[in-house]
Amino acid sequence: MRKILSLTIAALSASSAFAGGYRVSLQGQKQLAMGHTGVAVVNSAEVLFFNPAGMAFLEDRFNVSVGGNALFARTKFQNETYNWKASTENVGTPFNAYVSYKVTDWFSAGLAVYTPYGSAVEWDKDWQGSHLVNNIDLQAIYIQPTVSFKISDRLSFGGGPIYVTGSVEFNRNLTRSLTNEQGERSDVTIDATGVNAWGYTAGFMFNPIDPLMIGFNYRSEITMEARDGDATFNDLPAFAQAAYPNTTFSADLPLPAELTVGLSYKFSDKWLVAFDYNRAYWNVYDALVVDFGADGIPTSVNPRNYKDASTYRLGTQFKPNDKFAFRAGWYFDESPVQDGYFAPETPRNDSMGFTGGLTYQVTNKLGVDVSFLYLHFDETDNSYDHYTEGTQDDVTFGGTYKNVVFSPGIGLTYSF
Repeated sequence: MRKILSLTIAALSASSAFAGGYRVSLQGQKQLAMGHTGVAVVNSAEVLFFNPAGMAFLEDRFNVSVGGNALFARTKFQNETYNWKASTENVGTPFNAYVSYKVTDWFSAGLAVYTPYGSAVEWDKDWQGSHLVNNIDLQAIYIQPTVSFKISDRLSFGGGPIYVTGSVEFNRNLTRSLTNEQGERSDVTIDATGVNAWGYTAGFMFNPIDPLMIGFNYRSEITMEARDGDATFNDLPAFAQAAYPNTTFSADLPLPAELTVGLSYKFSDKWLVAFDYNRAYWNVYDALVVDFGADGIPTSVNPRNYKDASTYRLGTQFKPNDKFAFRAGWYFDESPVQDGYFAPETPRNDSMGFTGGLTYQVTNKLGVDVSFLYLHFDETDNSYDHYTEGTQDDVTFGGTYKNVVFSPGIGLTYSF
């Protein structure tokens, strides 16, 4: 039993806590409405996230953009062979805030705060996949001081360091069947706060001819290092309590580097079209190594085998007058999860996002931005084939997953 507990606790409790592949593309109301394009678009202070070089091309000296979204996610699971059914409905609240200031005609500085990674999943308690995950809440906040230099009227560079702070809380059952003397399923809760790391972003913008803007942005890999988090065991049978006291754990999670290139073209003063290509280097997440503080619980290596993934984005903006701007967009997002590694803490597959929104200019300085995103995931029949319990290796859990995400958002822009 000691071997059963140690392997199953280590194998998926912490790996689920640090669920990769849950990139949240909601970093600005204007740019989200345009299919989340922005590496070659200068609309507002949102450009600090999409391409910091664009600060130099903002017309006003002082620019502020703040906003938030309500993220409604629904996942349904079904295995027809065993007549298993389960579902999860969750709400998230990603946010962003950007401030830029033109110090001189050639130098701008700013600050960006945003939430590009996160996961909130809560399955039915003791469902058929509870040995993999019951619930998870993963958060990461990026804080990015930024500078931008205008080399000429047509070329600029920008970038800055990124400080990340995050937390995670996770619960799952220890095995597929272990209970205490009262028949309650044994489980573990893992909690880590104050998980911090550093990275950087850099980019350039080039305006070769008046209607055309070309952009490039790179965001570095950032490794989140959880140290001395809390692992709490609940409802253990009496024979296991002494062997598995509450303890600590340590683990690293790499958030992948991203490269984005794109262009925008103004067909007229009223109509703009933009295209972005994004590449996320998820291959760094090949496995999660977890160390537990208690003696006797071995180090766990949890296969994830993620692959690099691309996102293709297209957006447009139409300004009929000084009061309104209308936007629409579409993107296709490849999943980094490969067949046989499909775990229910990040039940995502290839998806298409459909976006729209508008700005109402209250005054020439203040605007209200609204956006919406409908994210449709391809239905997938997949499994996680690398669970170990006792002497059984590569135990499979799988079925059919259906996902839908809807996210309305609102924000304010102010400039002078």
